Parts: sequence; structure tokens; C-alpha cells
Amino acid sequence: MNQKTITWLSPEGDREWFPSLDHALDEPEGLLAAGGDLSPARLLAAYRRGIFPWYSAGQPVLWWAPDPREVLIPAEFKCSRSLGKTLRNRGFDVTFDRDFAAVVNACAAPREHSAGTWITPEMLAAYCDLHDRGRAHSVEVRLDGQLVGGLYGVHLGQVFFGESMFSRERDASKVALAHLAGRASVAGLQLIDCQLPTPHLRSLGSKPMRRNEFSALVARLTAEPDVPLFSGP
Repeated sequence: MNQKTITWLSPEGDREWFPSLDHALDEPEGLLAAGGDLSPARLLAAYRRGIFPWYSAGQPVLWWAPDPREVLIPAEFKCSRSLGKTLRNRGFDVTFDRDFAAVVNACAAPREHSAGTWITPEMLAAYCDLHDRGRAHSVEVRLDGQLVGGLYGVHLGQVFFGESMFSRERDASKVALAHLAGRASVAGLQLIDCQLPTPHLRSLGSKPMRRNEFSALVARLTAEPDVPLFSGP
């Protein structure tokens, strides 16, 4: 049986080329390629194939396509009784695309159980560039005027590819995802990519999808016109 090996991408090569997802390694699960760059053309080509970058400072860019993939169907978002109470009574102010860089920086800040971050300055610059091009978006959650939660990701066609979320107040990231899912359902967005499972996401309705099913669905949905997910207040 042939042993799978990682594919190395050249920064000077075709920025829209990636190997078949069948070439992804079994260990570490889903690692498909390394190298290349974070140019808009390469990033958007990756997302359209069901691939995302994830690496730490000092590493080359690593490209992943795990199997299964964690997804959320907007209409299947689970709003618990306690979350519904939070949405009604906590006084959170939720906005879209008001302060993209602040959300990414907050997602990059050290967490309680981890001092490191995969959102390097290079990643911040790349996604801010996508935001300037109208492809990356943020949800901001404020309390008493202070940014206390949010999320960001990439929007292509009928898919929102979630990248990261943060919370400085209880349930603030859940509030961000609830508002994203609500707006997505109204706009006709079909899929929110969550990348990898967590208990937090599962409690909100995310579920696994086989990689081949996910990549075929993403190819079809990203070829559709953009739904008006981030228009309006």
C-alpha cells in the first residue's frame, strides 16, 4: 500500500492549484499540503475546495481538509432555553463588519488554557485583505460599549466558512453564532463550516459531514451567487 506524503506548494506556482483531498494524511488527520502563501487567490481557491490554513508561528503554512468535517446547517441551530434568555435579557449589542480587525485580534489573544495562537500577524494581514475585498466578515458582540465576543470567517456563495470565535463574557460567542445563523437562515445561506468539532459547537447544533460529501457540496454552493448575508445593519 502506498504511503501518503505531504504535498509542498511553491509560492511562485499556480496559486489556485491544490492536490486532491484524497491525498490528505491520516496522521495528522487531514493535513493536505504545506507551503505556498496566503494570497487572496490561494485562500479563496482553498476554501472553494474545502481546504483551510492552520499553522503556528515558525511553521510553513499548513493546509487542512479533515474527514469528517464539522458543519452547521443554519436552520438547525439549537437555541437552548438559557441561550434564548441571554439573547433577550443580557443587553448584548450585535453588529456585523463594524470592526473586523478587532475581532481577529481578540480571537488571537491568549486563551485560558493556551498561551499560543495560530492567528499570526501574517494571518491577520491576509484576512484583513480579504475583508477589504468583501470576502471576510465579522460578527461583533458588545456589552456596555465594550467588545466582549464575536467571530469571523469567509463568505463565498451560499457558504460561510467560520475561522474563529472568542468570548469575554458568558455566552458572548454563542450570541454571535446565533445571530449569524439567524441572518443566514433569512438570507438563504445553506452551510456554515465549523472545521473541527467542539462540545461548544455540538451544543449549538453542529454535526459531522464526510469529506467527499462536504467538498462536493461546497463546490456547488460556492459557485452560486453570493447571498446578501452581510448587507444591512
